[in-house]
Amino acid sequence: MTVPASINIPSSMYAWRKHKGNPEPVTTLVWEEVPVPATPEGGFLVKLLASGVCHSDHSLLTSEKQRPWFQDKYTLGHEGCGEIVQIGDQVKDAGFNIGDRIATIAVPGCGSEACPECSRDLAQLCEQAHHAGIGQDGFYAPYAALDLRAVVHVPEGIPSSVAAVATDAVKTSYHAIVRRAEVKPTETVLLFGLGGLGFNAFQIVLHIGARVIVSDIRQERLEEAARFGVPRQDLVPAGKSVQDFVRENGLQGKIDTTLDFVGTHQTFQDAQNIVRRGGKLLCVGTLDEENTIDMKIGIQKRLSIIFTYGGQWRDLKEVLDLISKGILKPQVETASLKEFPQVLKGVCDGKVKARVALLHE
Repeated sequence: MTVPASINIPSSMYAWRKHKGNPEPVTTLVWEEVPVPATPEGGFLVKLLASGVCHSDHSLLTSEKQRPWFQDKYTLGHEGCGEIVQIGDQVKDAGFNIGDRIATIAVPGCGSEACPECSRDLAQLCEQAHHAGIGQDGFYAPYAALDLRAVVHVPEGIPSSVAAVATDAVKTSYHAIVRRAEVKPTETVLLFGLGGLGFNAFQIVLHIGARVIVSDIRQERLEEAARFGVPRQDLVPAGKSVQDFVRENGLQGKIDTTLDFVGTHQTFQDAQNIVRRGGKLLCVGTLDEENTIDMKIGIQKRLSIIFTYGGQWRDLKEVLDLISKGILKPQVETASLKEFPQVLKGVCDGKVKARVALLHE
């Protein structure tokens, strides 16, 4: 293991952790002292610089649903950017050096050819590898141990706060639009929701060259989209029925794909009604955990309903490159790691306009 003499790594640290089984959601979150993790032979010990906050952190805290890998106690946080402070012996020649700034992949997959998911290019669905902040130790802590497959170099000039949120809020949107929905420059798409993921999503669609019509319940977010290049005629006014907007603006039969970053009963119903025959419905948001398919509409239009989850190493590498070139400009607010409970409440109350990164000392 490569360890520079100048770096003093403590034996313990404080982290924001979930404790399973506490009766009230507020008590499932604990600021707790835990050991600093050991450096893996096939990876790195990373000192975190910034960690992104996601609405799904609230879902993890308030749900006791267990997936196979979930631990009874674990450190939250699945978006991170940090600096390598130790290198495992097996990866000392892998192209990373102490002091390198890296962005993290929460679910990198195990990489085994025998893995049912990794062998089909579905690493983000792998159940065998580590799931940082999603049932296993993540990034709301000063240090994290990461496998080689879980790190990507951060280009010069990208703030650590932006790199952290790019690992999910941008990467997930990119994977959904480019890999799953396969949006083409010739398409017209309608995007629901300009939250943490959706605001990055419309920028990705604009980069592809497709026409994007945007809907959000907050007029100020629509105004922000206009400043980023969405023509005003392609903004559905806040409070306006999407179905009425499509009909009144001659867009019936012209919406190739809907991109739902909200996932409510209303947006899912709207999507089925406005998309053209043979169209695609991309489902990303999950504000309502169950939605209803209109079987007559689905069959008569021969619709494709596409689900997506997370993203992969290549997606993160590509979005960091787009950010470094100024093509994508994620909106990020910052706070300190100790402010996580207040920040998460702000996210859940709709008081955060885009994304927040927690900065580490």
